[in-house]
Formats: sequence, structure tokens, C-alpha cells
Amino acid sequence: LLVNNAGGQFPQMALDFKVKGWNAVIDTNLNGTWYMMQSAARQWVDRKTPGSIVNIIADIWRGMPGIAHTCAARAGVAYLSKSVAVEWAPHRIRVNCVAPGVCETSGFVQYPPEGLKTYPGANPMLRVGDAHDIAEAVVYLASPGAKFITGEVLTVDGGEQLWGDPWPPGRPDYFEPKNT
Repeated sequence: LLVNNAGGQFPQMALDFKVKGWNAVIDTNLNGTWYMMQSAARQWVDRKTPGSIVNIIADIWRGMPGIAHTCAARAGVAYLSKSVAVEWAPHRIRVNCVAPGVCETSGFVQYPPEGLKTYPGANPMLRVGDAHDIAEAVVYLASPGAKFITGEVLTVDGGEQLWGDPWPPGRPDYFEPKNT
């Protein structure tokens, strides 16, 4: 089993990205994930053993204003995973992703208070998730219970992709609801 859960980003509007910051996020979140996937798959193929990869991405389905760099990288991981799930199926290697929505973790300290205040209403459950929500999804995809699942993304977001309006760096005034 390989679980790719490393990553990083910083809240910033896309017009303000510097090359170094963009490359750091892409290199960590996309390239680092790829290198781990390829290394694990090569070992399993050489040993003729089955394997399972679970990549942690993000709830990218509606874009991620304020952290577009990580959205781009995580979307790349999602579709890379789908592509190699097909290529590696003959080797009995399953590749899936878990896409967390807003989950309270130690990473919350990276975001300004104005960004965090939007999170409790970011999904119809009106709360944030936690690390256990994501861990349980990973355990499921890694388990024999998911032996016929490959190339999929399990979104664990409390319905955020259907509802929410998160802005990690805080919602710009332009997008604040206006009373008419």
C-alpha cells in the first residue's frame, strides 16, 4: 500500500504567484506524488505482487479560488491516477484518490481568520470534517472491500461540491453578497 498524503500550498491570489511559489507547490503536490507512485509500482511489478495506491488530492471540482496552484496540481494527480489505473490494472495495481473537503487540521494556522470564517457554512452539513474522516476513506479504498475499485476519486466533503463557498484567503469584497 502507498498512501500519498504529502502536500502543501499557501493562500494567495493567482495574479500574485511568483514562479518559485508556483513551482514549489506543483513539484510537491504533483511531481512528488508521481515519483512515489512510479517507484512503488515498479517494485510491485518487479516482485509480481499486487498493490494499492491512494492519493490524497482536494475537493477540486469547482475550482479553488485563492489556492489555484494546488488545485492545478491536485487535478493533475486525479487524472494521472485515472490514467495509470488503466495502465497498471494488468499488474494488479489499483490506483484511487480521496478528495477531502474542508477538514480541520494543523494546516488551518496557514490561513487568515477571514478565510476560516467561511468554512463552517462551506457544506450542507454546516461543519468541517476531521482527519479521521479522511483516514477512514483511505482505509476503505486500501481494503479488500474495495478490491474492484480503481481509477476513482472518493470525495469526502460533507456535500461541499454541491453547496459551499470556501475562500481560503478570505472572500474578496467583490464577491460578498450585496443587499439590493
